[in-house]
Amino acid sequence: MEMVSQQIRKIAPEQDPLRMGMGWTEEELSLPQIMVESTFGDSHPGSAHLLELVEEVCQGAKEARGRPARYFTTDICDGMAQGHDGINYSLASRDMICNMIEIHAGATPFDGGVFLSSCDKGVPAHLMGMGRVNMPSVLVTGGVMDAGPNLLTLEQIGIYSAQCRRGEITEEQLTYYKHHACPSCGACSFMGTASTMQVMGEALGLMLPGSALMPACCEDLKAVAREAGKQSVLLAQRGIKPRDIVTMDSFENAVLVHAAISGSTNSLLHLPAIAHEFGLELDAGIFDRLHRGARYLLDIRPAGKWPAQYFYYAGGVPRVMEQIRPYLHLDAMTVTGKTLGENLDSLKQNGFYEKCDIYCKNTGITWQEIIRPFDRAIGADGAIAILKGNLAPEGAVIKHTACPREMFQATLLARPFDSEEEALEAVLTHKIRPGDAVLIRYEGPKGSGMPEMFYTTEAISSDKELGSSIALLTDGRFSGASTGPSIGHISPEAAEGGPIALVEEEDLIRIDIPNRMLAIVGINGEEKPEGEIQEVLRQRKANWKKKAPKYPSGVLKIFSDHAVSPMKGGYMV
Repeated sequence: MEMVSQQIRKIAPEQDPLRMGMGWTEEELSLPQIMVESTFGDSHPGSAHLLELVEEVCQGAKEARGRPARYFTTDICDGMAQGHDGINYSLASRDMICNMIEIHAGATPFDGGVFLSSCDKGVPAHLMGMGRVNMPSVLVTGGVMDAGPNLLTLEQIGIYSAQCRRGEITEEQLTYYKHHACPSCGACSFMGTASTMQVMGEALGLMLPGSALMPACCEDLKAVAREAGKQSVLLAQRGIKPRDIVTMDSFENAVLVHAAISGSTNSLLHLPAIAHEFGLELDAGIFDRLHRGARYLLDIRPAGKWPAQYFYYAGGVPRVMEQIRPYLHLDAMTVTGKTLGENLDSLKQNGFYEKCDIYCKNTGITWQEIIRPFDRAIGADGAIAILKGNLAPEGAVIKHTACPREMFQATLLARPFDSEEEALEAVLTHKIRPGDAVLIRYEGPKGSGMPEMFYTTEAISSDKELGSSIALLTDGRFSGASTGPSIGHISPEAAEGGPIALVEEEDLIRIDIPNRMLAIVGINGEEKPEGEIQEVLRQRKANWKKKAPKYPSGVLKIFSDHAVSPMKGGYMV
């Protein structure tokens, strides 16, 4: 079978001279051509170190008799975008990076690819791009940063900031924490969205086994990058493409791993969007079904005790998979050309766990304290629940492993706000009281780009009185670092006239996690029959007026015009 690069050379005679003009040799023109696409840039710690890994990939591809070519589309940092309108660009950037991958691969077709990224939108964008362009390829993730002094990690900064604003710690203390929370490159050292999506990449079978969420500064990661370069050439020669590997079984494996690690709720945006690019449909019901009764094993922040760098020391994704092995589709294919079950068996035989145990021993704890054995699980009902009802007809999501048990069933008084800024101010100035349901709306994909409600969740969870007595509900989303009674992705969103847009002060909101319900159950503080509630909502909808677009031009207008609902993945169509 003739490779696509050689077919293009016959069609476009300019290919050869243009490549030779940047240093390609005549011999290299006929080799398998590998696109090495990364988010490298001086944008944030998750991408600033990737160029070194890119060079390792390129060297590996050359050793396998391929010719690599470097391409770059830098991602943004959700952390740096917090607290201002920059966070509104976050979700849109995922789709734009994916679009650039399509442009790069479509304008100059390659035989294979390696994709390198680390963080919240870069990793899902690369997984989406792999499904869209469907050329033989491997994902390499840039790993996780070290923790700071006394295992300080970045997700604690939001809590310390809220404490400082309330006068509970000094400005000097806050400055110390800020200046020591990120001591190296890599994704932030907790099981937030970046770490979760690195794990999801391996769980889907698109990464080399055991390579997700390695410490960013370890030599093992460089070796993995070089091996990925070699593997991309082999996949190109064999014609094995991502859509030959990833099936619904692959996504079910990923969701089961997501339950075991108590992964970020943002996965419910990213995995459906990735599935869409693979020509598959992953609806929220699959998450809820697979999380029910699933074991939650990982004692990593923000829901757990340890920083995320410990994950690899404990054995990483393979160790998690071994604990839930009977529930996985072991015949799912992977980028090794072997099945998941074959990969897991090979790791046992080649000393992978023994090497990890050496790292783990240096922490002074055992792997069982980081990744709990199946029979000693932290929890037995997964990590997330999908709630539905007259407030969220298409659904909403809660990470119940991070929610106080006393909030699993509660009836609360509605306090609606049309922006996060208004809600945050009300929380910090103690205008919100125990028993309130804080609703932040018009923050979905069509409303403002679907930013994170990070500062508001941190202000609530760090408040001893409010942290276990109120709930936060939104059509926006949450940081993977968020904890507390936070319900997001409420669909349909307010900008589309969803019921969340119709809630008024002192409506009664019922949360029932065991029964998967989220509903308006009362008006003016009094419970009412469902029929009466529906009639009130009908009248309010008749009087509701659609808000003018927040962004009348630019990329966020394009995104808001074309994004699907939060519970469908918020991707552009």
